[in-house]
Amino acid sequence: MILASDIPRESPVTRLLPRGAIPYARLMRADRPIGTWLLLFPCWWGIALASPRWPSLWLLAVFAVGAFVMRGAGCTYNDIVDRDFDGRVARTADRPIPSGAVSVKQAVAFLLVQLLLGFVILLSLNRTSVLLGVASLVLVFTYPLMKRVTWWPQFFLGLAFNWGALMGWSAVTDGLGWAPLLLYAGGIAWTLGYDTIYAHQDKEDDALIGVKSSARRLGARTRPALWLFYAAAVALFAASAWAAGLGWPAQLGIAGAAAQLAWQAARVDPDSPADCLAKFKSNRVTGWLVLAGLVAGRVLA
Repeated sequence: MILASDIPRESPVTRLLPRGAIPYARLMRADRPIGTWLLLFPCWWGIALASPRWPSLWLLAVFAVGAFVMRGAGCTYNDIVDRDFDGRVARTADRPIPSGAVSVKQAVAFLLVQLLLGFVILLSLNRTSVLLGVASLVLVFTYPLMKRVTWWPQFFLGLAFNWGALMGWSAVTDGLGWAPLLLYAGGIAWTLGYDTIYAHQDKEDDALIGVKSSARRLGARTRPALWLFYAAAVALFAASAWAAGLGWPAQLGIAGAAAQLAWQAARVDPDSPADCLAKFKSNRVTGWLVLAGLVAGRVLA
């Protein structure tokens, strides 16, 4: 049987690793970096939003490493919890755990190593950020269970994946405020959009095995829902920039992101897994546009 796997057979990462390390790289999705980008951008946005001028390169680097490690930990935990479901879905059946390349005990040990490394990275930040980082584990560990109990697991993914907007702001200010909260809310709406597109890849298998998703819930109403989610995201991003006192270049960058999101909503084919994956991955462009706007809004204002 030929599987419609989501695992690339070759990647720059796996080509550089010894054979025994490849299953672990695949377990933490090191060969598929889009998830790290989507976790990292809200962190960088929060840093840029709070910075008095140019964002700190040190903080950008710390959050980049932290996002890579914690995204890996989240994926490892997700695969441990979902191993039975993954084995029954064509796209995920040859992931390391259901395929037997990594045992559950090995995956748990690998998860603990990643969590320990993530905690060490977290300790380099200020007190508020450390507390927020520890609190985020509640979201990380509950998200994979949501597809069993709600049609909207994408909302809970948004809560987890955009927590970095609060942490990025607090890493600069050692506090919180309306601007990062609006940014966080915008990120949740953004995630509702892009992960609904992503979930359309599995909707047939999900229906067979009883897994819930916004893609299954929305069905033919996906396109108007995407317009709603993305419009809310753009409005909240713009409100966040305004609340932080950023200049007009910030709104220009957000307008560019709005155009990219509109393209997704108008052009996505929910019945084409390949197109859904391509549109999902294009959200890296959205992330860069918002970031460029926030930085320019400080530097050029």
